[in-house]
Amino acid sequence: MSKQVNETELVSHVATKTKVDPEKIKIVLKHEQAYMNSAKADAKGDVDVDFDDLVDYVMSKSDVKLDEITVEKILDVEMEYLIKKGIAGYID
Repeated sequence: MSKQVNETELVSHVATKTKVDPEKIKIVLKHEQAYMNSAKADAKGDVDVDFDDLVDYVMSKSDVKLDEITVEKILDVEMEYLIKKGIAGYID
């Protein structure tokens, strides 16, 4: 991925949209990144992630003190942000 994400801007955006504590958002995003780093990329370098599996992975971490709906909202808002910035997209 050639484009870099400004983590401060991303966390601020997600916090504004979800009203969740930025520190809790950082924990969710940290676990999401670990999950993404272990996912296999296809020949084009794209990573196909099952959203439910990702949410289950994040929820399984002991330092995540949020309910499942809140974790889903954080990840949804993050994805919207990444798409808007041209960093991520959906695979058809």
